Amino acid sequence: MLYIVPTPIGNLEDMTFRAINVLKAAEVILAEDTRKTKNLLEHYEITYDELIAYHKFNEHKQLQKFVELAQAKNVALVTDAGTPGISDPGFLLIRECLKEGIQVLTLPGATAFVPALVNSGLPCDKFYFEGFLPHKKGRQKRLNYLKELDQTIVLYESPYRIVKTLEQLSEFFGQGRKASVSREISKIYEETIRGNLIELIEHFKNKPPKGEFVIIIEGANT
Repeated sequence: MLYIVPTPIGNLEDMTFRAINVLKAAEVILAEDTRKTKNLLEHYEITYDELIAYHKFNEHKQLQKFVELAQAKNVALVTDAGTPGISDPGFLLIRECLKEGIQVLTLPGATAFVPALVNSGLPCDKFYFEGFLPHKKGRQKRLNYLKELDQTIVLYESPYRIVKTLEQLSEFFGQGRKASVSREISKIYEETIRGNLIELIEHFKNKPPKGEFVIIIEGANT
């Protein structure tokens, strides 16, 4: 069995009772950063037999090893924050386990884009999750594609590129397109700024951006 276990994106109280019980029962825990996961396990007084690093730098090379672990034992996969597989490692292992007939069970839990989307005030009955845009190759192609969508669009971004990304969105989508930027979701300095793209650019030029960001953009013709 492979359990996919969401972990808090900020406030440690966002951990579910079920997630805690699954981690307590797991024979092996695969973690994106074992140091961060140790802190979480200690906070909830969860003891473990094996804690193994599973991240984007080793998931290809050691994929077969991880699959064999899931064939023999109950394995729980966690990332640093949020739900594994959503802009985090996990997809490859899940796919290979399913190919091998290994049962995969994903627990509901924390992920950054859902509260940001709902809190934006923009339509959330239909939305398109893009995640992180390509840094270089293919970036303009993606922006040209996204600008025509009539669903609300969800992007992730780092503090180092948030202003540049908002400027590019303004260039491709138009300055007046409505948007919302949420940062530090579920943490003490959680904040959501709403307005059109040019207003958001001015805000973050005047206020140095900190934390991880979720950008929500209204769809075309809405």
